[in-house]
Order: sequence, then C-alpha cells, then structure tokens
Amino acid sequence: MAKKKTDADAAADEAADAAETTTETEEVAPAEDAGAGEAEAPQPGQIRQRITVDDAGIEAAYSNFCRVQSTPEELILDLGLNPTPFANGDITVPVTQRIIMNHITAKRMLGLLSQTLQRHEQAFGVVETDVNRRLRPQG
Repeated sequence: MAKKKTDADAAADEAADAAETTTETEEVAPAEDAGAGEAEAPQPGQIRQRITVDDAGIEAAYSNFCRVQSTPEELILDLGLNPTPFANGDITVPVTQRIIMNHITAKRMLGLLSQTLQRHEQAFGVVETDVNRRLRPQG
C-alpha cells in the first residue's frame, strides 16, 4: 500500500529540490520600461539588474504558524511550528524564523504567492484554510 505524503514529507521534498538548484537568475526592470524585448541601453533614471541567487548555504525549515506585524517602515513575519495544531486551550508556539522586509518587497511577495497558489489550486483543487473543514472523522 502506498504511503500518503505528509506536509513534512512535502517540505522535505521541496527542500531537496531547492538544494539541487543552486542558482537562479532573474532580470528586473522598472514598470515604465515600455518596449517588450528591447535590448537597448537603459534610459537615464532606469535601473537594470541581473540578479544571481546563491542558495548553497540555505537551511530549510517547515512552518505551520505565521504571525504578521507591521511598522511604518517594515513588515515582520514570524514563523514557527505548532506541534499541536488541533489542541484546545492555551498553546505556546516557538517562533523559529523572523523575516523582516520593506513594504515594497512584501507587495511583490504577495503577488508571487497569489499567482503560485492560483496555479496550485488549478492543478490540485481549492486549498481549505479552515482547520475544522479539513479534519476527517476518526473511526
């Protein structure tokens, strides 16, 4: 009988896939760049960058808990693992990662996450966020 893949197994698989891909290149151009595919030099005031991502020293971690805080300058994501997500009463969740970013990066991230989730739901169905609806009756 085939073993069902758990969230932890899926996270481990994603971490392994990420470890195999050591560099990723992205070209960033400002929104006012009118011509698609133009290879001209940037106009004054425009910035063109070729970013290479080095993820050789990355450490993957699984998170099923997120808290978001904001200041006028920054957005703060606290991530952790809730070992008893279905328990009642007071629960202390240890925060193991804190990501601090500016609101511009957060907005870009929101767009990328939205696109990624839309593709996932088109392929696999709607992601249910209500824990009670995801629970299966035991017995």
